[in-house]
Amino acid sequence: MKNIKKSGAMPAWQDLFFNIYKGSNPDFAVSIISFAAIILLLLITVAPAHAQKANLFTRYWNSLVNDTTETSRPKFLIYPTLAYAPETSWEIGLRSLYVYYAKRDTTNRLSEINGFTFYTIENQYGLWFDHALYSHQDKWIFPGRLRFQSFPLLYFGIGPDSPSDHIAQVDNTLIQIRERALRRIYPNLYLGLELDFQSLSAVDFIAAGSENIELPAGSTGSTNLAFGLGLVYDKRHNVLNVREGIFSELAFLRYDNSWGSDFSWSSILSDNRFYKSINERDVLAAQLLGQFNRGTVPFNQLALMGGESINRGYYYGRYRDKNQLAAQLEYRMLPFSFAKRWGAAVFGSTGTVFDSVKNLTISDFVWSGGGGVRFLIFPKKDIFTRLDVAFTREGPGVYIFIGEAF
Repeated sequence: MKNIKKSGAMPAWQDLFFNIYKGSNPDFAVSIISFAAIILLLLITVAPAHAQKANLFTRYWNSLVNDTTETSRPKFLIYPTLAYAPETSWEIGLRSLYVYYAKRDTTNRLSEINGFTFYTIENQYGLWFDHALYSHQDKWIFPGRLRFQSFPLLYFGIGPDSPSDHIAQVDNTLIQIRERALRRIYPNLYLGLELDFQSLSAVDFIAAGSENIELPAGSTGSTNLAFGLGLVYDKRHNVLNVREGIFSELAFLRYDNSWGSDFSWSSILSDNRFYKSINERDVLAAQLLGQFNRGTVPFNQLALMGGESINRGYYYGRYRDKNQLAAQLEYRMLPFSFAKRWGAAVFGSTGTVFDSVKNLTISDFVWSGGGGVRFLIFPKKDIFTRLDVAFTREGPGVYIFIGEAF
């Protein structure tokens, strides 16, 4: 057992603020300027379009929310963010979204690139890019993500019985590259290669209490590279707001010492999503997720539960172990029948983590649920921004994002 640093108790009021962009909300996550920006956007939207002396900022937002351009044209949104977290203090950032149709052909699927960069007054920083790209006639798809950040995470331990309060804060620098290149082999069915590279360095466990803790595998950092195969069935047209269709991915990844990984293990991911239009506005969406690892897995690459997508309300990584099962159901009203741009959603989810199938029990499943409001930010692309409030047995969480959770 290794001695690690101890941290003092955080004031209760500080726990109310946590940065939602990391999917982290141990108590009540909120992003101050992001929320204020949305309110400002709404005020500008209802302002008279014929205002004679609109400033540059007003004209910019009007060009977004009162879009008169052709549907086939690409669209770009960029806005600043400000957030507070106890382990980072104040954080300033910049978010962006770029959406387009390949060759400006609207029969193609909508491609999207999300970007986020941030810097805190504690000298922490990060650069994120997520993308889902579709080639002309959808012959190729390229889903992926890139992460580069120096940002602390909260560690609650491993397993479904981990304590409700984090036992350590883990300072670290992370580089992650997850990419897929998939070729259509049958209508809506894709097969291809997958790659995952993760490097965790400058790792420093800082204990939250006075007792030492047993450090997990990878506690001094690790670099791991995986190659694998992916089989995807994708019948979605707009990945940011699916109204009808199915998405199902089965992926196999192998991390191995023979090609430079510090740890060797195998990982299988099964992600299944179903969407059914109830009428021209309402959508019923469901997701079933499974992740299964075999071998020695570093703590940062275990199956992580929580975040802004599935099991909302729980901090991303609140529960972690070799395996995970999770499911969620959501009913979306996009928009209301009495409003052109306002909508809402209600959702519920359940999930658990476990080290082996023999230890999987119903009593270990945790539940969360909630609802949120929607605003149609890109009418011609059918893209909404969402504000969700999720409730768990450990408290609520708030999420503000562009696009639906899944």
